[in-house]
Amino acid sequence: MDTFRGVTLPAYQRIAANLRDRITSGALAPGQQLPTEQELAEEFGVARQTVRNGVGLLVAEGLVVSRRPHGHFVRQLEHMIYRPQAESRPQPVTPEMDRYCQQITSEGREPSQTIEVSLIKAPADIAKRLEVSEGELVVARRRVRFINGEPVNTNDSHFPLDVVRDSEIMSPADIPRGTNQALADLGFAQARAIDEFFVRMPTPEEAQRLQLGAGTPVALHIVTGYTQDGRPVRCTANILPGDRHVIVYERAWE
Repeated sequence: MDTFRGVTLPAYQRIAANLRDRITSGALAPGQQLPTEQELAEEFGVARQTVRNGVGLLVAEGLVVSRRPHGHFVRQLEHMIYRPQAESRPQPVTPEMDRYCQQITSEGREPSQTIEVSLIKAPADIAKRLEVSEGELVVARRRVRFINGEPVNTNDSHFPLDVVRDSEIMSPADIPRGTNQALADLGFAQARAIDEFFVRMPTPEEAQRLQLGAGTPVALHIVTGYTQDGRPVRCTANILPGDRHVIVYERAWE
């Protein structure tokens, strides 16, 4: 056992704590390579396996990435500012740029996305929010959004089949004016929405879609949109990795 700031720690945790301090203080900058296992073993007077265990903690925390065969590097975190209130605002004038692309491009980064559309049997949570029977067919429009080639979040929207049947919402292509306006054009304009936020660990599927490292929590933002007469016509689930987002919510005082 060794001590770090007066606390007794196993050697591998002391190494992790020391390197963590270097990273958070900026002594080890984003993108910078960590000292080699041999160098750290000599610095701390331990075996290389002990160093490996300590660095492994930082990989699990998302602070360090492994780039074989070159070594370990401080992760470059480029947070996306996520604005839940933005979806109810008008789309940008430029048709080829949705809000997401406009935001990221203005920051000098390269946005992209994949879109998949399918008919699925509504799972219990979606069925409850859309007020349909569990197992009833609904349209799922699933997107993965990327910044500079790295997946940053998923955006999966679900719609009652009778609302969007044979519409462009069922096509796996970008809708420049947005699905909210597309729903309005179909006669199902949304007058209000309920936002729900959950913070938890990702499911295996979410971790795979977003290429998440071990120990990375996510925020789940569920939006259910209702027409003026109270019918739910959209349920969107956004998965936001905790190491890639800053959630900014703007309010006006009444």
